Order: sequence, then C-alpha cells, then structure tokens
Amino acid sequence: MINAVGNRMTREIARHQKLAEQIERTQVQISSGKRLQRMSDDPVAARRIATIGKAQASLESWNANITSAQALVSQADNVLVSASDLLIRAKELALAASSDSTNPADRAVMAAELVAIADELDALAATRDSNGDPLFSTGAARVMRFDSDVSFAPVPSAADTFVVGGNSIATWVRDAATAVAAGDKPGMGASLDALATAIGHVADRNAAIGLSGGRLDRLGDALKSRDITLTEERSDSESTDLSLAIALLSAQDLTLGAAQAAFAKINRQTLFDILN
Repeated sequence: MINAVGNRMTREIARHQKLAEQIERTQVQISSGKRLQRMSDDPVAARRIATIGKAQASLESWNANITSAQALVSQADNVLVSASDLLIRAKELALAASSDSTNPADRAVMAAELVAIADELDALAATRDSNGDPLFSTGAARVMRFDSDVSFAPVPSAADTFVVGGNSIATWVRDAATAVAAGDKPGMGASLDALATAIGHVADRNAAIGLSGGRLDRLGDALKSRDITLTEERSDSESTDLSLAIALLSAQDLTLGAAQAAFAKINRQTLFDILN
C-alpha cells in the first residue's frame, strides 16, 4: 500500500513538472513572438520554414545582383550618351572641314579637336565601375544571374560597343582627323559615312542597355513580390498567435493550480486516513 501511495505521488509530481514545462514554453512563445522554438514543436512547419529560408537567401543574392547591375546600366548609359555626343561633334567637324570655304589653318584646328575626341572615346571605352573593374569587359560580356533560370549580361563588352567592322570608332575619328589635316576631300567624305555608321552603332547599343535596365526593373519587382509572399508564409508558420497563446497560458495556469491544490490536499492525509 505504501508503494502504491509513493508511485502515485511520483506520477503526480511528474505531471506537475510537465504542466510547468508547457507553461514555460507558452511564455517563451509569447515573449519571443515565435511559435516554433525547436523542430519537434511542429516538424512539418519547421521543414517548410527551412525551405522558405533557403529561398529567401537566394532572393537576397539575386536582389543584390540586380542592384549592382542597375548601377552598371546607369553608368554605361551615361558613358554612351557622352560617346554619342562626341561622335556627333566629330561628324560636324568633318562636315565643316569638307567645305571649300574652310582654310588649311581652320582644318588644322579641327583635326586637333578630332584627335582629342578620339582620345576621349578611348577613355570612355576603358571606363571602370565602382569596384575598379572594366565597365565594358575586354573579353566576353559579363553575365550575371538574377533568378534561378534568368541570367544575362546587363552591359555589352567593349568590343561590341566601341568596335565596328573590326575597327574601333576612335580609329575612325582619327582617320577623319588625318583626312581633315591633309585637306583630303575623298577621305573626309569616307569619314563622314564612317562616323554616321558609328553614331548609329552607339545609339543601338545604348538602346540595348536601356532594354536591359527595363528588364532589371521588372525582375526586381517580381523578386520583391515573391519575397513578400514568402515572408508572410513564414510568419504564418512560425509566429505566435498572441490571443490564442495567452488563452492557452491562462488555461495551463488554472490546470496547474488545480493540480497543485489537489496534490496538497491529498498529502495532508495520514496513512491511516488513506487506509480507512
């Protein structure tokens, strides 16, 4: 009989400890705002949260790439606008120099300006980004990843941007300067055609960069939308429902209090009370 009483007390104490642990867990859920403290609390939800976490890490990386690419596109756009302005000026000089009213001294000044323009174009082609890397890569265009199945080069290579038909556009400007300085009318005429081609080529590349910028904006918006969806789903899975948790805590407190009161009352009985 004494063993039976002892076993009953042990079981009751264990039940009280379990109730106390449940209360403590609920209090942690309320204070931390997170329903799941360990995977065993809800294995299915925990696995889903882990999957969401990996997806969010990927989104963060892709968003960083989009931000970097947008900066590159903006810088490249400014460079090509400057290059276009220089080429237009070069064409104006070549056209003015081809006039019969232009004297050799004026042509010499125009030729010198054309050489300066060619040097500026070479400098633009060698522009570096904020990290010190070539903005227009010297090899193949730099490809970046922006989603699990989306990757492309936001900025074309230097060869694709500043070279036409195997010759750099700066070389064409220098050819124009040579023809102007020599008063070579056929050479100036050929240079006018070449410069017109160069102007069109740079405009096409600038338009392509603009399309890349628009595509990056759309991808960024799509990633932000996905991130919002994942964040909401994660919050639903791991966040504590405060009203429900507070009600549960109150019920657990009442249960433990009642159990402790009953236990105390039973323990006040003597062995003879129990035997009777």
